[in-house]
Amino acid sequence: MSQDRPENDYDNALSAWFSKREPTSTDTDDLLGAGNKGPEHLEALNRVREWVRQRFKLAEDTAILVSEVACNLPGCPPLETAVAFWSGDKRHHFKLFKKVAEVAFDDLPFGWMKDELVVPDDFACECC
Repeated sequence: MSQDRPENDYDNALSAWFSKREPTSTDTDDLLGAGNKGPEHLEALNRVREWVRQRFKLAEDTAILVSEVACNLPGCPPLETAVAFWSGDKRHHFKLFKKVAEVAFDDLPFGWMKDELVVPDDFACECC
């Protein structure tokens, strides 16, 4: 990678952050998906968050992160929904290969799979 010119959207966003310049609309639209800041998008994020709470029987104060992530890698859907939550000191995560607005309750992993979604301590991945 050249120091002068970032090669992808992730590098563009990091360069903007490190240089303390305000990201342009192109930077954020490419990373977050254009037009996803409306009330429908926020409603979809909240809906999935509550479904995760129900499915895995999580307490009201459990931290649950739901985000829509853009991907431009070959074979990767253009937008996918990433979910992470914590139970005790364990982090769990999974992805759904569709936009957050398209996610249905039945798309979530079964509740009995909760232990299989734990992220091992030595897990290292740039994707999540």
